[in-house]
Amino acid sequence: MKISLILAAVLTLPAFAQDAAHVNPLLTQSPLPLHYPPFDKIQDGDFGPALERGMAEQLAEVGAITGNPAEPTFENTIVALEKSGRLLDRTSTVLFSLLGADSNDARRKVQADYAAKLAAHRDAISLNDKLFARIDTLYQQRDKLGLQPDAVRLIERYRLNFVRAGAQLNEAQKTRMKAINAELAALSAKFTTEVLAEVNDSAVVVDTKEELAGFTDEQIAGAAAAAKARGLDGKYLIALLNTTGQPPLAQLENRALRERIFKASIARGSRGNAHDTTGIVARTMALRAERAQLLGFATYADFALSDQTAKNKEAVNKMLRQLAPAAVATARREGGEMQKLVDAEQAAKKQPTFTLEAWDWSYYSEKLRAAKYGFDESQLKPYLELNNVQRNGVFYAAGQLYGLTFKERKDLPVYHPDVKVFDVFNADGKQLAIFISDMYARPSKRGGAWMNAYVSQSGLLGEMPVVANHLNIPKPPDGKPTLLTWDEVNTMFHEFGHALHGMFSNVQYPSQAGTAVPRDYVEYPSQVNEMWAAWPSVLANYAKHYQTGEAMPQQLLDKLMAGKKFNQGFMTTEYLSASMLDQRWHQIPAGKVPAGDKAMAFEAQVLKEEGYDYAAVWPRYRTPYFSHIMSGYAAGYYGYIWAEVLDADTVEWFKANGGLKRANGDTFRAKLLSRGGSVDAMDLFRNLVGHEPDIEPLLERRGMVLTTEGKK
Repeated sequence: MKISLILAAVLTLPAFAQDAAHVNPLLTQSPLPLHYPPFDKIQDGDFGPALERGMAEQLAEVGAITGNPAEPTFENTIVALEKSGRLLDRTSTVLFSLLGADSNDARRKVQADYAAKLAAHRDAISLNDKLFARIDTLYQQRDKLGLQPDAVRLIERYRLNFVRAGAQLNEAQKTRMKAINAELAALSAKFTTEVLAEVNDSAVVVDTKEELAGFTDEQIAGAAAAAKARGLDGKYLIALLNTTGQPPLAQLENRALRERIFKASIARGSRGNAHDTTGIVARTMALRAERAQLLGFATYADFALSDQTAKNKEAVNKMLRQLAPAAVATARREGGEMQKLVDAEQAAKKQPTFTLEAWDWSYYSEKLRAAKYGFDESQLKPYLELNNVQRNGVFYAAGQLYGLTFKERKDLPVYHPDVKVFDVFNADGKQLAIFISDMYARPSKRGGAWMNAYVSQSGLLGEMPVVANHLNIPKPPDGKPTLLTWDEVNTMFHEFGHALHGMFSNVQYPSQAGTAVPRDYVEYPSQVNEMWAAWPSVLANYAKHYQTGEAMPQQLLDKLMAGKKFNQGFMTTEYLSASMLDQRWHQIPAGKVPAGDKAMAFEAQVLKEEGYDYAAVWPRYRTPYFSHIMSGYAAGYYGYIWAEVLDADTVEWFKANGGLKRANGDTFRAKLLSRGGSVDAMDLFRNLVGHEPDIEPLLERRGMVLTTEGKK
């Protein structure tokens, strides 16, 4: 069974009314290829009964392990745990995947109803004294059992996870731990619901078409359709994404409208309305700090980072503070260049100038890009049509590097009409996986971009991967092409890097499959995959005009490559400031966390103390809508740039060995992508590139030089 599920999800729950003729498809393994979920047969009412039975079955399976009179062995304890909880795993995987990709009231109610109960189930297993005793016995004997290294590592991982869950606490401490876990689970579910509701409620209504100057006809039509869908005929609606910056800010000429959109974005979750999340965040941080203290750690960050490649908060703080001065200095230089554009533009209009603000940055950065490099996003987009980028870019690169081929299939059910499904084949023609592609934004979908596995690879269970990628690309009106920004292209390659990590998994035990690696390492393989977006032969294969099929002109390609370091000060600063917010929230000791009504003041204090009080650049996520840190990236948002050090080093390895060729892909797959969590993460990196991580390639990539302060 997956460790994440041992440490995830029973109690007797009320029966659910069901159609007598309906057979709950979650209760048995899917008969579809690779056990692909039968989305067309799953009803929302199926989740509760399947969770209930799944938890009961797993407790019975654990009871059989602890009640076994035989001495503990790897097979009767660890392997038995790996095989347990299959129904619960299957059900919760589908439920929580759909809560992200296509949520609705019924599914959110299941999440809310079961959050604390799933936490209680998790505790019933991870705080089971008899079970821990068997695991600990095997741990003490692990070097004498004659096991393979991956099996020894699995024993070590089980013991560590149980200890981190509180297995060694006394009974009073365990009681308190259970209460904390139940409340945290309920808070997490509520936060997710409120963030989605708030991002939808905060959409900006525009009265006139004239205010949308700078939008394309397709975007205007889309905004009109969105308004009509909400009963606002004759008006226009600009939906928000769950990030601070909003894509329309790069195009809209109306400064007052840009300001409205930006201020609506940053106010989310802290407006004092029904969807205000500041109290949820503050309470969550307080409970996490108390939980860490129970386990013997000074702060939650100490607890979380002790199980990452970074190891401790001092290492993370050092890196973030080393990069911050260079990033902010670069952003200020970029802002200064844009201010000159503002001044010149206003002088030409014979109007008073104004100070560059956060809502102006994207708009004037595109103007600056055009002035410096001779192009802007509007020139690129006709050459970046969604299907072409995916099939002739993302898939093409995977074919060149790994020998993969893809075939769309329309016979498998999907949970939304926009979703596409592909069979993935190895070079020898044998099926590797099924890939689900879900690219468009919609009100039922959470913000951001992510990968998840519906079925994880496992030799023990005979499972092959079914993985999905999700983006939030605005969907154009019917019949219109989906033209991407360069950032969206990059994101598509990034998320497919995660998909490759899942699809190439070749391990025995499900707990070690695919992306089951440290949080500050999991982004590394996906960031490496971004390099192929701009690789000349790949770019030439997909960057073709959506109407004429003509290749992107070489002159524009050259300009794109020349501008790769453009705006890096802004992008690095907005990311680092969010990362430091995450750290500072989680580095507060128990009893010291500010209350919800002080949350925004604490955020402002942190940004000022850490040198991010540059008004033109805000954190990529503010505290009230920082979904990463309310889920799996708590005290871990730094991991993107931590992993980018490894990524930039690995890109240099690829280049030194000839770039896009099968030999390199096969080596990367065999030495790293296929190993999942069966080997220490940093050992995998060292075995590939042959040396310790070096920060210089990252700095060169971002066009930054460490200041004297950063070098200290």
